[in-house]
Amino acid sequence: MDASKINWILAIACLLAGIGLGALGYHLLNASAASLQKLRQRLAERDRELAALREGMNDHLDEVSRLVATLQRDGEALAERLAQDASRLGGKGNAPAGLEATPPPATPDSEEPAMPRDYADGSGGTLSEDFGLKDNDDAKAPQPPRY
Repeated sequence: MDASKINWILAIACLLAGIGLGALGYHLLNASAASLQKLRQRLAERDRELAALREGMNDHLDEVSRLVATLQRDGEALAERLAQDASRLGGKGNAPAGLEATPPPATPDSEEPAMPRDYADGSGGTLSEDFGLKDNDDAKAPQPPRY
């Protein structure tokens, strides 16, 4: 074989090897580009879903706000009607019956309030040692049976 034929064979082999490596590199890069494109597509879909959920939530909150306002108006109308009915029946007309806070009736006794039970009575001072103890007469009282 000639040296020129070997050079041609070597050149053709290198060309084929370069084409093969180029095709392999293109395939690997294209595969990552395709997966990147799929990820971008999924991200766009998720963004659309999120926007739809936000819009639905806004609509829901608007509807709830309208319903609350309606309930408040109805409640005020009901309270006004109760006040009118109470005034027609001879009651107080400024507030609906059952909705006003009435203070507990004051006791007519002008006596001093009783001393709290955790303080000792008499001159023994507060919390004396013998406060609340019973006399020895009660010591003979029957005791419950022990088991």
